[in-house]
Amino acid sequence: MEGRHRVVIIGGGFGGLSLARSLKSAPVDIVLLDRLNYHLFQPLLYQVATGSLSPANIASPLRQILQKQENVAVLLGEATGIDTAGRRVLLRDGDIPYDTLVVATGASHQYFGHDQWEKFAPGLKTVDDATEMRSRILLAFEAAERESDPEKRKAWMTFVIVGGGPTGVELAGALGEIANDTLRHNFRDIDPSTARIILVEGTDRILPTYPPHLSEAARKMVEHLGVIVRTSAFVVDVQAESVTIREGDRSDCVSTRTILWAAGVLASPLGRIVAKETGATVDKAGRVVVQPDVTVPGHPEIFVIGDLADFSHQGGKPLPGVAQPAIQEGRYVAEVIGRRLKGQSTEPFRYVDKGNLAVIGRGAAVADLNRLQLKGWPAWLIWVFVHLANIVQFQNRLLVMLQWGWLYITYDRSARLITRKDPPALDS
Repeated sequence: MEGRHRVVIIGGGFGGLSLARSLKSAPVDIVLLDRLNYHLFQPLLYQVATGSLSPANIASPLRQILQKQENVAVLLGEATGIDTAGRRVLLRDGDIPYDTLVVATGASHQYFGHDQWEKFAPGLKTVDDATEMRSRILLAFEAAERESDPEKRKAWMTFVIVGGGPTGVELAGALGEIANDTLRHNFRDIDPSTARIILVEGTDRILPTYPPHLSEAARKMVEHLGVIVRTSAFVVDVQAESVTIREGDRSDCVSTRTILWAAGVLASPLGRIVAKETGATVDKAGRVVVQPDVTVPGHPEIFVIGDLADFSHQGGKPLPGVAQPAIQEGRYVAEVIGRRLKGQSTEPFRYVDKGNLAVIGRGAAVADLNRLQLKGWPAWLIWVFVHLANIVQFQNRLLVMLQWGWLYITYDRSARLITRKDPPALDS
């Protein structure tokens, strides 16, 4: 195998894994590098944050996924730089040579210049984020149970979710079900159903990328669960015990101890490293502006895919930061590599939009499947089927299906574990 074309993939998310698997039969050697040893099914991360699933239900070890693919070597490590002249990926403790490099390190959440808000308002991109969010949600109810001061208790039982996209809406719906159903008989001194859940969105409707009538349907669904929806509203300050929301010329300070962040995307720092080394440009979110074939300008041997790429060659704006663009780009790059090795020409990447799904709660979802737009039970059933079908490993698929079945019958979220080591004191 020595001397074969070497493909180095940085990132084992949807894009990187899709590429590696698509190269299964190609005459190449693949190195898949990631800081973590597992692939995470991010669309269900909010269910870890709300106690429906455990992290292991939606994460699969990369080595196990690829163990039968003989042309792949999985390495645990962090890329710190790229030597484009020498064609090497630089690590903290060495380097990896490449013939073709594919950077697929994704994105995280951003606070629009207010990074100090992060300690008060965690985002949701990693397993650690999800378990931290889960602990904060459950600790709020525990603290409210012990609190004797009515105003302080009200603050503990007020939850503010910033961002009315799919993640924010799904979090709001899950929180509504926790308050109204899951915790209904768990406490003696508080009524969890009296919790205030506030969903804040800067545009004039939640799910702004969906058709207006589906946005309105989603709004009614979350409001049915007791969620207060505030649109055309902006968070202008976040503190340990409050969040300030501005609507037009009016601002009000909401007392709360639990703020959950679901707004804004910031690309992986590796994007700026790639740009610096290659002369490429990045957009405001730090994504690398790529060519129609998802390569870096002037460097046909370097591809950038997934959430790290600003691919604006269809519709004039970047592709959505969801799994499908990354998966399709991974498969496309595999095809390009194969054709290049045969000396054949390639066509530009074309994204096929398969639609969008968002679940609000039990039997409540919206589906924008291009010509087919659904809400309620039909959309919910499609959401369940699509997510189960796309989970990488069969055993995880089975575990998630069983957990969902149990939740549907009993309303019980069995993964309600507080794992945070420093629960707040009532007078903090």
